[in-house]
Amino acid sequence: MKTDFLSRIVEQKEEEVRTAKTRVSENRLIRDASSVCREARPFMRNLERPGINIIAEIKRASPSKGLICPNLNPAEYASDYEKGGAAALSVLTDTPYFQGSFEDLKTARAAVSLPVLRKDFLISSYQIYESLILGADAVLLIARILSREQLRDYLNLCKELKLDALVEVHSEQDIEAATSAGARLVGINNRNLSSFETDIKNAVSMLSLLNSDQIPVAESGIRGKEDIEILRKAGIHNFLIGESLVRASDPRAFLKSLIGEADRPYVKRV
Repeated sequence: MKTDFLSRIVEQKEEEVRTAKTRVSENRLIRDASSVCREARPFMRNLERPGINIIAEIKRASPSKGLICPNLNPAEYASDYEKGGAAALSVLTDTPYFQGSFEDLKTARAAVSLPVLRKDFLISSYQIYESLILGADAVLLIARILSREQLRDYLNLCKELKLDALVEVHSEQDIEAATSAGARLVGINNRNLSSFETDIKNAVSMLSLLNSDQIPVAESGIRGKEDIEILRKAGIHNFLIGESLVRASDPRAFLKSLIGEADRPYVKRV
């Protein structure tokens, strides 16, 4: 069951999509998407590399923390993240709750060669076509706000459009839905969207529920190298990090310190 917070966001997104369709119909958007000529960047493939892979996030604000970095320059942060060794970017495009925008995504992607995830609350196929036109290489699909049929259909649409999809889960029920829909790239959110409490142990406890061919990504609550090492020892080597990077006085140096050089590789989970 969705929380009041998620319900408000979903209602907002439904209204946004309705409004967008009055400007550009879905049929027109589909035609525009079919004519997009772009070189897709390897989002999921970058997360299959050995070692620590970080999806570095461009994030101005959040509903729980308020303004984090209101004057954030997407191009500068994207460049710092690339120089710091990020495997990919995540860019918030939600405006009412995260102060993000389509322009943030386009500006960040134009500044680097990294693949870019559009992070938003996608509740319609319209937004997936929209993401392709914006230049996204991957989209976030949140299992909790989609029916199993929607999740399966949207994953199939992403495959058709050559967009990678990161399916976000938090609970066992979410993982069951993601797995039955065919999700390969699974983001385990350590934040409970009901209470906003964050516990990185959630990713550890949920990891055993994934199939061996699924690629886990730990999301939320990763503040430093110690958190990464806890998760890495459990078998996770992909991380989506936003707030701690945005708040860092030197995002590039902080990112490098998070990636570091391990003394020896940990054994991959089986």
